[in-house]
Amino acid sequence: MKEDMRRTSRARRAQQRKRRNRRIALTLCVMFVVLAASIGGTVAWLTDKTGTITNTFTTSNIDIDLTESENLDLKMVPGKTITKDPVATVKANSEACYLFVKVEKSDNYDTFMDRYTIEDGWNSVSGVNDVYYRAVPASTTDVSFPILKDNTVTVKTTVTKEMMKELTSAPTLKFTAYAVQQANVATPEAAWDLAKDL
Repeated sequence: MKEDMRRTSRARRAQQRKRRNRRIALTLCVMFVVLAASIGGTVAWLTDKTGTITNTFTTSNIDIDLTESENLDLKMVPGKTITKDPVATVKANSEACYLFVKVEKSDNYDTFMDRYTIEDGWNSVSGVNDVYYRAVPASTTDVSFPILKDNTVTVKTTVTKEMMKELTSAPTLKFTAYAVQQANVATPEAAWDLAKDL
């Protein structure tokens, strides 16, 4: 009987140890859960987010015009100075640009007319005949540039009545304006390479 009591006593103690170990394990689990929740809560409080930045890109443009007075008297009379007033205009709100003017003479122009003179401020494009440029800054207003010095050309004094009678086509002087942005274009020559085939 003593033996039975000892066994019973040992069994009770073993059960008590199991219960105690379970309580300790449960307590440790609860403490771990509480600790994890408090760490997780702390991390949540230390997060951040910035506001959104939206970049809206706008368009740019270069707008030019080439004009001349109407009803010009272009009749050739030996020695006569003829008004010829082409004007290249960079329109308001255009980007900074290289403004070009290409002058084309008919084959017989030099026979009848003196060499035209370009207005001050225009520069020759290096390596290209009869093409001139100027750098034009961006502006909120139209900016106009006369092309010919004094807005005139002159008929040669050596032209005769016979020369005019034999004329099969009248001499011509043509002007064409071009513009290319200055931004990201290194030189006027590089800009002309972009414009010449337009």
